[in-house]
Amino acid sequence: MFGLKVMKQRLGLIVAALVVLVAAVAGGIVARRAEQRIVTGTSADADAIIEHDYKEVLSLIANEYADEIDYEKASQAAIQGMLSTLDPHSTFFTRADYDKLKQDHDSEFFGIGVTILRHRDGVYVQSPVPNTPAARAGLRYGDRIVEVDGKDAREWTSEQVSKAVRGERGEPVNLKVERAGANAPFYFTIVRDAVSQPSIRTAYMIRPGTGYVALTGGFTNTTSDELESAIKRLKDEGLRQLVLDLRNNPGGLLKESINVASQFLPRGQTIVSVRGRGEYGAPQTFENTAYDPEDFPLVVLVNRNSASASEIVAGAIQDYGRGYLVGETTFGKGLVQRVFSLDYGTGLTLTTQKYYTPYGRSIQRDYSNGSLYDYYVRHDTDDEPRPSTPLTPTMSATPHAHTLEPTPTPTPHPPTGPAVRTAAGRVFYGGGGITPDIEVKPLDVSSPARGRIFEAAFQFTRELVAGQIPGLESYLVDKTLYGQFPRPTDYPVGERVLEAFRAHVRRDPESALTAAQIDADLDYVRLRIREEIVTAAYGNEASIRALLDSDPQLLRALEVFPDAKRLAEMVRNGASQS
Repeated sequence: MFGLKVMKQRLGLIVAALVVLVAAVAGGIVARRAEQRIVTGTSADADAIIEHDYKEVLSLIANEYADEIDYEKASQAAIQGMLSTLDPHSTFFTRADYDKLKQDHDSEFFGIGVTILRHRDGVYVQSPVPNTPAARAGLRYGDRIVEVDGKDAREWTSEQVSKAVRGERGEPVNLKVERAGANAPFYFTIVRDAVSQPSIRTAYMIRPGTGYVALTGGFTNTTSDELESAIKRLKDEGLRQLVLDLRNNPGGLLKESINVASQFLPRGQTIVSVRGRGEYGAPQTFENTAYDPEDFPLVVLVNRNSASASEIVAGAIQDYGRGYLVGETTFGKGLVQRVFSLDYGTGLTLTTQKYYTPYGRSIQRDYSNGSLYDYYVRHDTDDEPRPSTPLTPTMSATPHAHTLEPTPTPTPHPPTGPAVRTAAGRVFYGGGGITPDIEVKPLDVSSPARGRIFEAAFQFTRELVAGQIPGLESYLVDKTLYGQFPRPTDYPVGERVLEAFRAHVRRDPESALTAAQIDADLDYVRLRIREEIVTAAYGNEASIRALLDSDPQLLRALEVFPDAKRLAEMVRNGASQS
């Protein structure tokens, strides 16, 4: 299984002759049988036609093109162009991208361990990850990264900075940063080491008896083990019911989605079935064969960026009535990709199967009409541009896993498949993702004014926690206290802080905020400033918990446990809804 990939670019149509150019340059990786199917379907003359066109085009390029030819780049473009005619998820990976893909599936990479975010004038440290080289070296919230290994990084994206600081284990990377309140820049030499990327980054007792687990980091080789450990720990703390958060989870490994769903569904029950064609296309049904499931009441949170493996879990739980789903309709990716290693360290993912929920719903959204841009990134017609947001399950914008820059959410999509009657007689439809039992919109961050508040709150808090705001020196943060969580009375955002924020905005014309906009949205201003302070003082996990206190989807989920419990009991007793 391969998760949702946001394509940075898609090429136009590639002439058929370039398919053979790919085969020639990349070492014969495209079989003639595949060429015939892709180009001409059943034509017996396909081979001769392609070779003729190839020779003619290659001769023209070699003899007449006005500049030097980058054959490697041409071959990569040809491969991706060919794959883009198949479906939105079959993708070619360069050597560097393929290495990162393998790192992502291994839940680990080599770097310095820091979350970063692009703001208006550069890339800033959001928070070092605990027990990583960045944390040990002394990087702090609000540090602006201006150079990486002597290269000017002020205009770089978060992705460019992230790639630059990753590398071989044990190799140093040199950073130059600007820190609020400091007269001179700071220089760091940080030795790269393994940095874990857990699937579960937040798991705690949100209320007495009620656990919360955010499975938002994709489905990797360790996901099911992480979930099992998190549930065991929460049960030791008194867990009697659970919120499982799958929002913004892009998917990942098929086997891990099966193992996760199996922890909630009885042995022998089907989790998912896959169907396809060719060598890897034999129909298969996957059941729970490994777990004795938990039976506590369950509510699952999903949104428009829950995709692929997360939709397998959500679909299975909904089909069997095991729990209630709350949030938004999911992305709608029901295609199974197999990863193929190619010569010279490159690779590709190729769709080989489609998957179906236990009762036979296809989750895949239609991609035959419209552009790939529409498939991946269009908003609702009334959506405004969304501001950049850090990685958090409470926001509906999807950040890249390592850059923390958002990508737009997909267009909502009506179901196109037939009605399917599931457990307890409930009826759902396929062909458009998983529709939750209860629709709840996320925290609204889409308005331009809130985007400006987001940016201004960061710039203000950067000065505040550096002790640079007169009269508010008590908000100085000398050291991030990882593993601790603030009390409601810690770092209050009262009138003195709000007035200092207003003064900051008046001194900062780039904020483009007016006093009226601030006063009209004071609750959001308080929320944003509070989250930034908590991030600086206690780290990312603490800030996520702070946001969850005001998360409308989570608050609604906490209300529906009685309904989820009744539904599960109805299914166990063999009853149907009237």
